[in-house]
Amino acid sequence: MAPPLSDAVVVDVLRRVDRLTAPLVRRLGRPPALPQAQRDRWWADRVSRVAAGVSAAPRLAGKLADLLPLQNTVGTAVQAVVVGGVASEHGVQDPAARVALLARVLLGRDLPVSRIEPLLERARGTYAEDAFGVREERAGVRGNVRTLWRAARLLSRIDEALDARPKGKLRHRALANLPVVGVVGGYAAEREGLRRAAARAAELLAAPPAVLAAT
Repeated sequence: MAPPLSDAVVVDVLRRVDRLTAPLVRRLGRPPALPQAQRDRWWADRVSRVAAGVSAAPRLAGKLADLLPLQNTVGTAVQAVVVGGVASEHGVQDPAARVALLARVLLGRDLPVSRIEPLLERARGTYAEDAFGVREERAGVRGNVRTLWRAARLLSRIDEALDARPKGKLRHRALANLPVVGVVGGYAAEREGLRRAAARAAELLAAPPAVLAAT
């Protein structure tokens, strides 16, 4: 049995994923006139149209997709964009707070900001940026897919923790186990997972600040 993932590894990966997907969040920017009550939900719906198909695509292989890291890593990368979008709606810019939110929503892992901050400092320069990179991709479908793919590569380092991410309905996940037609169930499951990720992020951010900071 592999040892549990350390906080340092989790924080480093989520920090890089957040930095990488932030430009995509800006490119997807929601309509400014949208009422506040609809803004969090907008991110789940918008990103699902742009990227849920990408995260469901591995389901062409049916049950085999569960044996590969691709399904969880790509699906989690898409959910990270949604969580980042919801965080931006609530004015959350602090890197440690954003990493704490990603850890709670995507990994079900409680990491207080006070524990994350020193790890962010320690992680600076650990890996070459030209290997993982944070350069902003050009706008367009290809740029969006490239960003998600790079985020998925980062998340593969913590693949064992990704099963905790928000999932879709059981019937859709069951359909997703079938070859070829599994992409239909996979799409529905990933879309519902995005909505649940958005709702969970909004719920945490609507709570008193100390709830997220001190978990």
